[in-house]
Amino acid sequence: MVPGRFFGVTRRNASKLLLACWFLGLVHPLSSATSGEAAESLTFCAYNVKNWLLMDRYEAGIASKNATKPDSEKVAVIKTILTIRPDVLGLSEIGTAEDLAEIQARLKKEGLELPHSELAQGGDANRRLGLLSRYPITSRQSQTDLTYELDGQTVPVQRGFLDVTIEPVKSTSLRFIGVHLKSMREIPQMDQALMRRHEAALLRHHLDTLLEKDPNTALLLYGDFNEHRHEAPITTIQGSRTSATFIEDIRVRDNQGQTWTHYWELADSYSRLDYFFVTRTMKARIDLQRSLIHDTGSYSEASDHRPIVTVIKLDPPKQKAKKK
Repeated sequence: MVPGRFFGVTRRNASKLLLACWFLGLVHPLSSATSGEAAESLTFCAYNVKNWLLMDRYEAGIASKNATKPDSEKVAVIKTILTIRPDVLGLSEIGTAEDLAEIQARLKKEGLELPHSELAQGGDANRRLGLLSRYPITSRQSQTDLTYELDGQTVPVQRGFLDVTIEPVKSTSLRFIGVHLKSMREIPQMDQALMRRHEAALLRHHLDTLLEKDPNTALLLYGDFNEHRHEAPITTIQGSRTSATFIEDIRVRDNQGQTWTHYWELADSYSRLDYFFVTRTMKARIDLQRSLIHDTGSYSEASDHRPIVTVIKLDPPKQKAKKK
């Protein structure tokens, strides 16, 4: 038998077949518990929903002051999330607590209940990070007041870092940290790339602090990093490969094997800006075969980002047998 093949099907083609079946509704990434059953896995989705907030907008040739996200886009966002049916949903570009509650209510109306929530805000007065969860949040450690010095000014981390711990089953704690680093949009006050490097350094410090205390933390870092894979902020966040606090990139793909998550229409540019990073303990729980970029041709009706999805196994990771 050829390595990597099963009955003549390559692993990548098998993954494409699985994804195609998922989108057709023939299979589902979840192994969620039904009534009275213990959950076997947890589906996590990270999604930049593109300005679900009040802002000045220009749509179809009409300018609107302090307007909400168009309802057609909201409907498309909710439809996308309902297709994925996550147990935990990490969101970027949320406005207020009321905006997060609106998403929660719309999902509940369609049969997806995520009753537990967290909202994190940094220096950006308009855009926040949100999280919705099927399971109770057992600990909240969001970092909302971090600052750094740049060009003689004290600058806040724009969106802060959302940080929660969830216990989906007894004796299994999972930590989720959400980020949305400074955008690539140029600003007159200072260098936007340097701002991201400083934010990345503060995030790395936060990771070192918690992982040095407990290196076995099952941690998933997710979000819109606004940075390319090879740039300094990403390598800074990951840390040293030889360190116990190193976090690994989980490279998810769509059903064509592509890795881009964001399309910038003005520049006609496709980029990978959304990531999952995991500790070694968490990696043992990740089901790579069911981790992916949610891929639909109509994704742009909802956002300029495509959601990324991973499945976390909740049963204790099997220990490798020791050689005699």
